[in-house]
Amino acid sequence: MNLSLVALNFYQFLAFSDLEADYLNPYELSSRINYVIIPEYLLHGVLCALFLLTRHWVMFLVLLPPACYNLKQYLRREHLVDVTEVFRSVSAQKKARLMKLGFYVCLFGIIITRLLFSVLQVVFVDDDSDSKLFFWSALY
Repeated sequence: MNLSLVALNFYQFLAFSDLEADYLNPYELSSRINYVIIPEYLLHGVLCALFLLTRHWVMFLVLLPPACYNLKQYLRREHLVDVTEVFRSVSAQKKARLMKLGFYVCLFGIIITRLLFSVLQVVFVDDDSDSKLFFWSALY
């Protein structure tokens, strides 16, 4: 699920880069971005809700600020790309997409690291011992 968020943000960043290089016209860009923005927000909300329901509090709190930002953008109706205003906001939009992309890549690394530590915990620690092998398993 997180990898799909990385892919969607990379697609949006690439579309804005193509607009700057004049490979796309503003209408194509806005139709492509507006088509994938709602699924991105929904995926982020579902991932946030899954961490909340599975009681992974730290990961939920990490995902909460971007979810609030996405909700704020959606409620103000600023989440869609306007064809007539796209050239004025292309640099700001690219920076926002790049920040989101970096956040999702870091989040993906944290999730994979925690998965690896939990697998090592299951494989190498006996069921009888109460000791924790890694610090991350205490947060998990």
